[in-house]
Amino acid sequence: MRLPVLFSSLPVVLLGACLLMLGAPLAQAQEGPALTVTRGGESRALRLAEIERHGLHEVAMGHFEGLEGRFAGVWLDDFLAAEGLDDASRVRFIAHDDYTTFLTPAQRAEKAYLLVTRLDDAPLGREQLGPLMLVVPAEAAAVLEGSEPSSRWIWAIREVSAR
Repeated sequence: MRLPVLFSSLPVVLLGACLLMLGAPLAQAQEGPALTVTRGGESRALRLAEIERHGLHEVAMGHFEGLEGRFAGVWLDDFLAAEGLDDASRVRFIAHDDYTTFLTPAQRAEKAYLLVTRLDDAPLGREQLGPLMLVVPAEAAAVLEGSEPSSRWIWAIREVSAR
């Protein structure tokens, strides 16, 4: 018995639909806004590519929340300078859960902060503490062993605000 064309191609159609649904979150992460930058009451949304245009740097490390691998991102000072925020007296980082941390120019001068956008070459998803995180790669081992505080590390960053 010969099935109608619709039914014989149904498995192919279903497979294609499943692949499209699985790829949608990754495509949205790459195409949609990753970060809001606010200064002086004006806000603008940046996509991942706009953040990464400042030059990706990669480090192999572990994060105290359990992630490990090749973290890639832009140096915070380069990002802030390119976005016209490097002269701010205080930069505020706000996570999706509203956790907040602040950095002054003096604090930024003490350590090299990396604004992470990728883990093992893939954009950070929410399950990897994304879309962005702020870390100090030179202190990763010390943070893991507990000899250095992680109080300035923040993940799931949704906004950077400068004053």
